[in-house]
Amino acid sequence: MEDNESSIARWISILYRYGQSYISREFESYNIGSGQYIFLLTLYKKDGISQENISEHLKIDKATTAKALKRLEEEGYITRHTDLLDKRAYKVYVSRKALAIKPAFIKTIKKWNTILSAGFSVEEKAAVVKQLKKMAQNAFEHGRFKAG
Repeated sequence: MEDNESSIARWISILYRYGQSYISREFESYNIGSGQYIFLLTLYKKDGISQENISEHLKIDKATTAKALKRLEEEGYITRHTDLLDKRAYKVYVSRKALAIKPAFIKTIKKWNTILSAGFSVEEKAAVVKQLKKMAQNAFEHGRFKAG
């Protein structure tokens, strides 16, 4: 039996909690919570994608996505518009307010990645990312975590 010190799930959980705490503290002045930042980060890379595509990309259920986007919209960071081709769907766009904080936002995310990978060689960082992607794929294929 695996001991607690070598449990992958334990260490991922610890990193997740530390990351949530860091992000919450860093983005507090922007009124962006740890539950919203990944949505804004996605939109910085893929502005104008559909709400459904955001859920699929992040592997997060549609209800959670809708709630996070509603909060970002209330804070003025995004706008949602009905898709002209599919009236049931929404396209999501970053606002001027979101664009104004983008440099600081990206800097904070990069800083967290630097903190996590301190002392790692380029090869070690690449190996960790590869292994984490494999774990995510394993979880996805298990079938319990599909977006929707």
